[in-house]
Amino acid sequence: MIKHLITLEKFINKESLSGILLFIATVTAVIVANSSLGQIYYDLWHMPLGINLGELSISMTLTYWIDDGLMALFFLMVGLEIKREMMIGELSTVSKATFPLIAAVGGMVIPALIYVGLNPENPLGFGIPMATDIAFALGILMLLGNRVNTSLKVFLVALAVIDDLGAVSVVAFVYTSDIQTQYFLHAGIIYAIIWALNIRGVTKLLPYLLLGILLWVYIHAIGIHATIAGVLLAFAIPIKSKIDERNFIKDSKKDIQEFEDNIDNVPVLNGHQIHNLENIAYNYDKVQNPLVRLEHNLHGLSAFFIMPLFAFSNAGVLIDFSTVSANIMIVLGVVLGLVIGKPLGILGFTYLATKLNIVKKPDDISWSEILAVGFIAGIGFTMSIFITHLAFLDEEIIAAVKLGVFAASFIAAVIGVLLILRAKN
Repeated sequence: MIKHLITLEKFINKESLSGILLFIATVTAVIVANSSLGQIYYDLWHMPLGINLGELSISMTLTYWIDDGLMALFFLMVGLEIKREMMIGELSTVSKATFPLIAAVGGMVIPALIYVGLNPENPLGFGIPMATDIAFALGILMLLGNRVNTSLKVFLVALAVIDDLGAVSVVAFVYTSDIQTQYFLHAGIIYAIIWALNIRGVTKLLPYLLLGILLWVYIHAIGIHATIAGVLLAFAIPIKSKIDERNFIKDSKKDIQEFEDNIDNVPVLNGHQIHNLENIAYNYDKVQNPLVRLEHNLHGLSAFFIMPLFAFSNAGVLIDFSTVSANIMIVLGVVLGLVIGKPLGILGFTYLATKLNIVKKPDDISWSEILAVGFIAGIGFTMSIFITHLAFLDEEIIAAVKLGVFAASFIAAVIGVLLILRAKN
């Protein structure tokens, strides 16, 4: 339990700092896009790049390599977080998972319904207001310091993890291009081999990652959004270490004792000591949890490189409100879905479920704090922008929706902060 809390605290701290970097990257992108460097900025991200792998040829713009390639690593990390929370974390038992699960479902269903209700003839953008940007959301809570209790942060993490799972499902089943069924067999065989490694007890990460690259190639060839390969790979990464902690301690103590017994006057390590160190290093590798180790390694890369790069490459939009007026219903669907739908769904579903005795509200979280988290969860930002590029092809619509997402995320954040401050007074 203590180890899980330490992991969770590290996760929250990294995500909050990532939120600050995302904000800086976004503001910089908007400034550059609206400056004399705007055309250079646009041309850079639309530069075509391609690779050939046998009969397969993959050619995309630099932006799409970031969105489909680097973001697959982000979704790998998301998948690892989901699996960890389901195995040992805040979603590991029915009692722990039910309340944030109902909150997350409400926070996805109501925004989607609001969007579709306003855009019955153009419903494909319903996934945009469903998404929560966990980095920005936790960043806001961390900036408030002690005014936010730990239970509220844990609730937001659990809610956002389930929200991520919902977003992944929407991307997988809704936002796909023409399906090329001939590549299903290739992807299926590769994924079966990955699971075979898991079942055989292989804990080395390199084979999983190499096969994961092939899985990404064939998922992309099928026409399903390639980032799903990251999630599929995450679910197959083993969570159990090769040796348990007690055996590691026992063997390490023995090697340390032998290391000490073999100390001599020679200023270099002797063969016995080198052997002892090699044993400790070998067991060190075996005792580590493969899933948590990979998640830890990916977290810094994702938080401090992939997500800021994604924000910088995708957030640069020309501030032209004529595009908003030309697509007003789509923008309204997104804005109202995030600002009204998120808090209404999260508070409404959990309140109703509590009254029906389906779930019990945590005693250390008030209804006003749940409403505040509902608004904080309305910060869609990078995830909403990501889905925007999948939902629409028209650049004017994309630009208009981005402005709507920026506005909605800002409004939701301000209201959420004010509600949290009010709840503490």
